[in-house]
Amino acid sequence: MSKVRYGIVGVGNMGSAHAGVIHKGGIKGAELAAVCDEVPAKREWAREQWPGVAVFDSSEAMLASGLVDAVIIASPHYSHPAEAIQAFAAGVHVLVEKPAGVYAKQVREMNEAAAKSGKTFGIMYNQRMNPLYRKLRELVRSGELGEIRRTNWIITNWYRSQAYYDSGSWRATWAGEGGGVLINQCPHQLDLWPWTIGMMPVRIRAFCQFGKHRNIEVENDVTAYAEYANGATGVFITSTSDAPGTNRLEVTGDRGKIVIEDGKMTFWRLRQPESEFNATNKAPFGTPEAWKVEIPDQGPSPEHAGIMQNFTDAILNGAELVAPGEEGINGLIISNAIHLSTWTDGWVELPFDEELHYEELNKRISSSTFRKNETVAPSAPVDLSRTF
Repeated sequence: MSKVRYGIVGVGNMGSAHAGVIHKGGIKGAELAAVCDEVPAKREWAREQWPGVAVFDSSEAMLASGLVDAVIIASPHYSHPAEAIQAFAAGVHVLVEKPAGVYAKQVREMNEAAAKSGKTFGIMYNQRMNPLYRKLRELVRSGELGEIRRTNWIITNWYRSQAYYDSGSWRATWAGEGGGVLINQCPHQLDLWPWTIGMMPVRIRAFCQFGKHRNIEVENDVTAYAEYANGATGVFITSTSDAPGTNRLEVTGDRGKIVIEDGKMTFWRLRQPESEFNATNKAPFGTPEAWKVEIPDQGPSPEHAGIMQNFTDAILNGAELVAPGEEGINGLIISNAIHLSTWTDGWVELPFDEELHYEELNKRISSSTFRKNETVAPSAPVDLSRTF
């Protein structure tokens, strides 16, 4: 294979953006071969936008055509696993948009299908291409920060007004999206959280507020507390109604503290590990000597195009995937655990009871204001230059 022929599943905001990048030659070794969407108006728009590209009314028809080697799945959240499983069965490589799915039970089935297929499987975690988070991961993995002790992430710069939620009947509903800020805005952060520090929590206690200051069904204000096997702790706070919002990540280790905020990284590096200082210090109010280090700008982030290029290179040349699709379940496990902790008003141990979570989710879907036979209205165009 000298070139990967891509098919796009879903010509909404994200699907059309990815198709446009490929069609314009933005991804080396890739070509846009086909797109599909069940909405007639979107299909007509696609024909006008990309002359010569095959347009189908279903993913089944597109896969059966033999025109595509790989698909990018950009359909509604709930359909991601089913679409991926279908593509694997057809012998096609899969790059799925975030989130991997809505509940871990269905994503686990997708991962099993991927493993059996032997095909390349990736997820559009474009923030793994962000040099800031890649640098943080590097510093943690190298031992420069020492053993992780604490993480704090305040990510509240997701401001969404009522007008945003009113722009589509599916928005912020259990049946339409399967959640709120955790499933829509925060999948990247919920992925980066364990990816950068290299470990998953062992238990979570969380507090979600549903429809806080907004007329919606789902969570839009969340505070979660996590504990890790090594004794470390973490706090994750997010909201869509704070104005102005904050995006600040702090990671503290035995050798200092790293802060990422306003597009910059600062490392307060201890001259001596805290554990060693504590063992030898005799001064009652002594503190370890710390050096403030401004980490140099690591350059721009290739974002979505970077993930698509890496995925294409993995198919053509065997390049290592930056965002393997199987890892999409990790952030979703945290998201599901946060929901379940709130719904049951207690601690959730990881791995958690996926069947119980599924039952609780279905209770909310059954009373949701959105019905799946409704037409999903297109939302405002997505600015791919922003941080998701």
